[in-house]
Amino acid sequence: MKFWTTCISIFFAVCCHAQLLSWTPDFIQESAASISITCDASKGNKGLLNYLPVSDVYVHIGCITTASNSSSDWKYAPFTWATTNTLAKCTSLGNNKWQFVINGGLRSFFAITNASEKILKIAILFRNGNGNNKLANADGSDMYVPVYDNSLAVRIDTPFRQPGFIMSPENITLNVGDAVSVNAKANQLSSLQLLFNGNSLTTASGATSVSASTFITAPGTQTLIAVANNGSVSVKDTFNFFVGSAVNIAALPAGMKDGINYEPGDTSVTLVLYAPQKNSIALLGDFNNWLQTSQHQMNKTPDGNRFWLRITGLTPGTEYAYQYLIDGSLKVADYNTEKILDPFNDPFISTITYPSLKTYPTGKTTGIVSILQTGKTVFSWQVNNFVKPDKRNLVIYELLLRDFIAAQNWQTLKDTLTYFRRLGVNAIEVMPFNEFEGNNSWGYNPSFYFAPDKAYGTETALKQFIDECHKQGIAVIMDMVLNHSFGQSPMVQMYWDAVNNRPAANSPWFNQSATHPYSVGYDFNHESQATKDFTDRVIAHWLLNYKIDGFRWDLSKGFTQINNPTNVNAWGAYDASRVAIWKRIYTKMQSTSASAYCILEHFAANQEEIELSDYGMLLWGNSNYNFNQASMGYAADWNFQSGIFKNRGWNNPNLVTYMESHDEERLMYKNISFGNSNGSYNIKDMNTALKRNEMAAAFWAMIPGPKLLWQFGELGYDFSINRCENGTIDAGNCRTSPKPVKWDYTTNSNRTALYNVYSQLIGLKLTPNYFTTFTTSNVTYDLGNGLKWLKLDTDSLKVMVVGNFDVTAATASITFPTAGTWYSYLTNSVRNATGIAENITLQAGEYYIYTNKNIRNSIVTAIDPSIYNATGTIIRIVPNPVVYDAMVSYELAASSHVLIDIWDNNGKRRATLVNGFKTKGKQQVVLNSNGFISGNLSAGTYLLRITTKDKQQTIPFLKNNQ
Repeated sequence: MKFWTTCISIFFAVCCHAQLLSWTPDFIQESAASISITCDASKGNKGLLNYLPVSDVYVHIGCITTASNSSSDWKYAPFTWATTNTLAKCTSLGNNKWQFVINGGLRSFFAITNASEKILKIAILFRNGNGNNKLANADGSDMYVPVYDNSLAVRIDTPFRQPGFIMSPENITLNVGDAVSVNAKANQLSSLQLLFNGNSLTTASGATSVSASTFITAPGTQTLIAVANNGSVSVKDTFNFFVGSAVNIAALPAGMKDGINYEPGDTSVTLVLYAPQKNSIALLGDFNNWLQTSQHQMNKTPDGNRFWLRITGLTPGTEYAYQYLIDGSLKVADYNTEKILDPFNDPFISTITYPSLKTYPTGKTTGIVSILQTGKTVFSWQVNNFVKPDKRNLVIYELLLRDFIAAQNWQTLKDTLTYFRRLGVNAIEVMPFNEFEGNNSWGYNPSFYFAPDKAYGTETALKQFIDECHKQGIAVIMDMVLNHSFGQSPMVQMYWDAVNNRPAANSPWFNQSATHPYSVGYDFNHESQATKDFTDRVIAHWLLNYKIDGFRWDLSKGFTQINNPTNVNAWGAYDASRVAIWKRIYTKMQSTSASAYCILEHFAANQEEIELSDYGMLLWGNSNYNFNQASMGYAADWNFQSGIFKNRGWNNPNLVTYMESHDEERLMYKNISFGNSNGSYNIKDMNTALKRNEMAAAFWAMIPGPKLLWQFGELGYDFSINRCENGTIDAGNCRTSPKPVKWDYTTNSNRTALYNVYSQLIGLKLTPNYFTTFTTSNVTYDLGNGLKWLKLDTDSLKVMVVGNFDVTAATASITFPTAGTWYSYLTNSVRNATGIAENITLQAGEYYIYTNKNIRNSIVTAIDPSIYNATGTIIRIVPNPVVYDAMVSYELAASSHVLIDIWDNNGKRRATLVNGFKTKGKQQVVLNSNGFISGNLSAGTYLLRITTKDKQQTIPFLKNNQ
């Protein structure tokens, strides 16, 4: 069946219509004495529609000259963005129109002194004073006004054009049978002619303008041509637009899903777009030279919810760029795409990070475009049966790729995994890396949910990173943002209320206004079936196609439809509907990938968090403030017992306790900036501050349940979260600014000492034999005073942590779980406990971890899949630290060729101890063997690596010079 609708991408010119930009004179030249440019905020992106006060509108202006190398290369811009220079101020004409006037000629206004440099276009945006609102083209691109020389020129002014770098028709829809008015102008007296589809409409002699009207008689491409001839030369201007035929109504073919459906043979694809309440959608792309054609009008399903089209004749392995033109006016990329091209941000991506990136179709379209590719090479996963570490004892390393490694790409992060192996973490949580707005971001401004952001590298590089993590026993957790989207998202643009500057009431995915007070961007409605379906597809995409091990969900408390837009306390109260939303999402995750991690940044009522925890979810436990008060030596609020799941009355160890995260201030920064002191004991001293962090880490790590640490915290990162790139501190503007990448910390022995403490703590925590110890609810503690203690009492291992967070010596009465010898895990000392209350005195900053077993030299402090699963090769070095010599012991599960090397932290092999066949069973070799002398090593951390025929394990050891 057929449904008649309109399909033309121009505005019909009527007397009351205005265009986005108009200007006088009609043909601006460099020498024009006075130039006025007028904008109409009811057009374009409507960024200033109904803006008040009308006096608070300014221009941002520059020019494109013969020296410009792209459309974004503005020259000679005289005004700074977000400033209120009176010279940039516009005059309100009323009715959403503003005007800016340039007097004295363009070269004078822009202060251009190079006589050989020619002005080609005026580049302009209209904005409010603080720059938060701007009027631009419909796709958000910059606006341009052409500048002419003395040569003959002709231009079709009606129908209207959008003032892009390459002018394109403004958008409206027309049918067969509708009238079209056309007007053209010339800059010299000429003989003028107007033609429509090859037929002459009218002529004029000795004129500078000509007008006519005609009717559309058939669907398809319509061509208007204006010709001017001054007797010497002839010039023309061509204006093409498309008129569609009826939209075809057809059921979705069997087996088709939303998005891109690749077909066998790699030459065909079926595109499916969920777009309820839309009338018509046309497909534009490389396959039709970005022009509307009858064969690329999409079919509409009988229920009106989806549009689909089968594309044939594609070349396998070739990338095709495409967009959707919706209802003849809105041009967007496919929100289902797994790759985009962004003309504004892609030019800044290094070819090392993303080699051979497809060229953007400049001059053929504008805005972000989507990519499809048949016959894409299938990634060959090396690990297909990764066993996720038990969620109850995760040690998660959170990082922002941008600020963790200077190269800012997946391939370099993959090469850095030995750092995590030495540290011992069993999970890496990466801040959002699906496509977000811009390249320089924390990633919490998502735009495309199925596409990895190219700023970090290729899809293949990401998969290689994940695969390598799994090889080394490390899970990968993706920070997922489905609370909100921003204006770059096609899903936002498709249903937009321009008058109120918010999502439209008929949006299938978004609330018009956020239901909670901490919202950013535009708020998803998670009770909408469309959002549920979309969320499920996003979950399946990353868990199955990328083998992600789970998600950390940003702002999970925002997944609510109970409307509390201003009341923070009410928002955090128990919300049964929110609980239901999360149980549904968690169930979907588990049915998609068993044991997938679901970590919530929730911070809601304890009753709600207990229910979610009991259902299997992990929840962030922010202990930053209390740990930092303790590390700084201040008694106020230095009790960090809220980081213990038992203290909250929880039934399961599902609280992810952290001292630092991307949202919190650095412990080390506050220690050295604001730390307490007493006489010579001063926490602002760098080394003292680092030792305080060791003590905090000892308690943090020994608390039962999963843990999270934030990048470089293990090295005492001491730059503020609010540091600007120029070194100043500005909480309002610089929180998400790039921060220094400080790998040079690894050359500082005091910082590496902190790293080694973390490694030893994590190694103990993740020892399989002691799993029950570090997930137990049998924990007692006194953390309210300066001298704090925490006790774990299990059959597998008993642990007593004591530490003095005061700045003076302190004494406390402490009872060890049992009488007898207790061993200091981090030092070589022992303590004979009475088993009854006894006084312990510690100096300021002094701390110990005591265990009832002597395990100091038996803990493997690097994660290896074989060790984690309690099988395979085990290697130890005793004593550790090494002073003169040591014994290296290892046990082989099967006879094998064995290679044992020593490496330094720079990746340089320092010695080979063993290189030959060894039989199954226990083996030993002294460290000083095969020509190696440990005395030649300087003090520091080294790696002992054993490689057999099918396994590899690396453990660190310390070399001390005494």
